[in-house]
Amino acid sequence: MTGIDKAIAALSLPAKVRLLTGAAMFSLRPEPEIGLAELVLSDGPTGVRGTRFTGGPIACLLPNATLIAQHWDTRTAAEVGSLLADEAAAQGVHVVLGPTINLHRSPLGGRLFEAFSEDPLLTGALAVAYVKGLQDKGIGATPKHFLANESETERTSVSSVADERTLREVYLLPFEMAVHEARPWAVMASYNKINGVTATEHRQLIEDLLKGEWGYDGLVMSDWFATTSTARSANGGLDLVMPGPDGPWGGKLVAAVEAGEVTESTVDDHLRRVLRLAERAGAFGERQVPAALPAPDSPLRREQLRRMAARGMTVLVNRDATLPLAGPEKVVVVGRHAIETIGQGGGSARVRPPHVVGIGDALRQKLGATVVDGVEVRAEPLPAAPGVLRDPETGAVGMRVTARDEAGAVLESRPVDIAEVTAGDGDWLDAAATIELSAEIVSADSSIIAGLRGNGDWTFEAGDTHETVHLPEPAELGGSVLHPPAWTTGGVVESGTRVKAVTTGRPGMRRLGLVARIPPRADADGIAEATAAAREADLAVVVVGLTQEQETEGSDKTTLALPGAQDELVGAVAAVARRTVVVVNAATPVLMPWLAEVDAVLWAGLPGQEAGAAVAAALTGEIEPAGRLVTTFPRHDGEGPAWSTTPVNGELPYTEGIAVGYRGWTSQPLFWFGHGLGYTEWSYGTARRVEEDGVVRSVHVEVANAGARAGREVVQVYLRPEGEPVRLIGWAGVDLAAGERAEVEVRCDARVQRRWDNGSWQPLAGEVLIARGLGDVRVRV
Repeated sequence: MTGIDKAIAALSLPAKVRLLTGAAMFSLRPEPEIGLAELVLSDGPTGVRGTRFTGGPIACLLPNATLIAQHWDTRTAAEVGSLLADEAAAQGVHVVLGPTINLHRSPLGGRLFEAFSEDPLLTGALAVAYVKGLQDKGIGATPKHFLANESETERTSVSSVADERTLREVYLLPFEMAVHEARPWAVMASYNKINGVTATEHRQLIEDLLKGEWGYDGLVMSDWFATTSTARSANGGLDLVMPGPDGPWGGKLVAAVEAGEVTESTVDDHLRRVLRLAERAGAFGERQVPAALPAPDSPLRREQLRRMAARGMTVLVNRDATLPLAGPEKVVVVGRHAIETIGQGGGSARVRPPHVVGIGDALRQKLGATVVDGVEVRAEPLPAAPGVLRDPETGAVGMRVTARDEAGAVLESRPVDIAEVTAGDGDWLDAAATIELSAEIVSADSSIIAGLRGNGDWTFEAGDTHETVHLPEPAELGGSVLHPPAWTTGGVVESGTRVKAVTTGRPGMRRLGLVARIPPRADADGIAEATAAAREADLAVVVVGLTQEQETEGSDKTTLALPGAQDELVGAVAAVARRTVVVVNAATPVLMPWLAEVDAVLWAGLPGQEAGAAVAAALTGEIEPAGRLVTTFPRHDGEGPAWSTTPVNGELPYTEGIAVGYRGWTSQPLFWFGHGLGYTEWSYGTARRVEEDGVVRSVHVEVANAGARAGREVVQVYLRPEGEPVRLIGWAGVDLAAGERAEVEVRCDARVQRRWDNGSWQPLAGEVLIARGLGDVRVRV
């Protein structure tokens, strides 16, 4: 009998069941009787946030998942996993909730920034490396969200409708690869239904396929608050309900066992998997924590993250070798994203970085550039930026948060070094009858618009302004944390004004904060300033992009157009500038109506904490932006094999079947999956394919760097079967000096050279394409 078996035998049924629901928002219960310690989980696809939604520990903010994926390099994905393992160990975290391995089905998906790509093979290979990177250092990985959770609209109730072939060949493949090659210690079930059955209750997918057919021995946990049933979810294969301490199991599951609806052996299997996870992660037995790990702002981490970000950036257009920038020139940098650079997307995965280097600041330092603001890019006000508020009692940066009881007596008062807090998360604000946020505005700008964020009933004071405000609770699950409503005063207040916002305590989690922002200016004024500066410069760099209003958990986009008047800004600058380079600070496709008017476009993604430094390195060629796109870019809204993410009568049909992404395009997109120019030219020579039992095992091709600079090429191999969609079957990266040539071997994966037909796999054969994206096919074999 193993130690786990002995532990299970030692516990009563209620004690067993108690361990199958979380103890709190991000932890599992200890059980001293069997030597089980608390096990801590953290969100973390691009940084280990810790157990708090706001005000948590300073952590590394990595480039987002699509930017990492644009390396097309499993070594980079493994490096990401290894770095996150160090970050988790430093915070006492046992399990990281990532990677996200859903696919980019529609470019409208709000959470695509957190997922790798539109291709199942590329996504699966990166997931394998990421999981191994984490678990090789003793930190559990959690591939998510199982299954068919490619969009956010009505995510807790929508039924994704897809046939078995589509699920097997496309959406299950990344999970299959991760399970077979990396053995993740946990998998997270999604909110949605699959063909009418809720993911947390889907016995066919969890019990029969994942645990049965694939032999998965790890744990299956729910997404947060996703479980709504007792017997159905327990019998469906779910092992752990999150979060805790309450939920649909507990006493209800004990009663279900006693009533014969669930067997105790089923409970034992769930507990065995919980204890196996704890044992692997060091919470059920001895745990060794490495010492002296690099700090998030250490030179080692900063250089590592700068390289990761810059190397994955993608050169989309480069007319007349405008990039890399060379020689002394008068450069002007334009755009709100140059000043307020976006390092990460929105939602539960947000982390608190030591800094985010602005693109404007970095180009000012590296090139002596002049930086001017552009146009407004946000509709909703954010919490006050660092340094805009100070504690009215101590003068320290931030605000003061005071909890009072029903009689008005102070329970606790704390300084907070940021402009928002979370209430209802099991921490010190939960018992408050009222919560007061107070601060003094110390902005260098003389006039400020003040306000507050967070649903509830409020009183607000700022100078002579006294308001009573009600902000309704958002309807979507988690909306009070993910998308808190905001309100601002109708006028402006002066720097030095004290503000105070008081809200009544209430059940449930909420993000609460103070707003202090400069008044928005007219777009015409921003464009006029930008064009005046561009007219006097040798080169204009226009930085545009999306914000967390578009790229976020909990909601999808309605258009791929850039928000605000950014398109008009680019067009106006390009009309007067000698040369124009556009840097796009976004993770997912945007429309580019100005593309023919500019000289170069650098796709920068969401570059993390070293954003500006990485963009500067990429633009100047210090680091080659050798990325290749991981999503196909439409020319116009509505194009592509899948577009709408809005369910009809609760269902979202995957009518494109296996023809997802580039596989299903029948016209010329703006940019193909796999496109990327880098900074040199490439020529391809003779090629041959190696087959075994009708399967392409590898392709060999001569590749030469025909340009004047060293560079990295990604050789992509596609199979075009007769009557079937084209699909990626392998790729390989090669670094060559100028003039150097090499024979590149591309190993090809048999799992994408088959089709699911009436319950079994059948082989596929066809023409092999060697390409730099399907818009640039070089060799056919």
